[in-house]
Order: sequence, then C-alpha cells, then structure tokens
Amino acid sequence: MVTDTHVVQFIESIVYAILGLAVFGLAYLIFEKITPFSICKEIEEDQNVALAIMFGSVIIGLAIVIAAAIS
Repeated sequence: MVTDTHVVQFIESIVYAILGLAVFGLAYLIFEKITPFSICKEIEEDQNVALAIMFGSVIIGLAIVIAAAIS
C-alpha cells in the first residue's frame, strides 16, 4: 500500500532531479560563455581529450556539491 509519505518522497525526488538538471544546464552555459572557444567543437571535432577530462571533472565536482546540498 502506498502511503502519503511515499508519494511526498517521490515528488521531492522528482523536484530535486529537475532542480539538479537545471543547475547542470546553467553551469554548462556559464562554462561555455567563459571559455573563448566552443567546448562541443573542441571535444567532438578536434578530439581534445584534456578538455573533455577537465569538463568531466567540473561536472563530477558540481554533482558532488548538488548531492551534498540536497541531502
């Protein structure tokens, strides 16, 4: 049987997931604006592995901060 607390927890999870995705999108836009080059072009076309590792590290760090803020 589904209780009210389960429904509330499910809705909170959905809200936090949407909020986390919004923060990730905002971080990507900021990261794209402060760099003097296109991140997508550098990673996809020019095969810039160092940039891909750095960008992945930024995303992982941001995920840790968001997870800590949510819990």
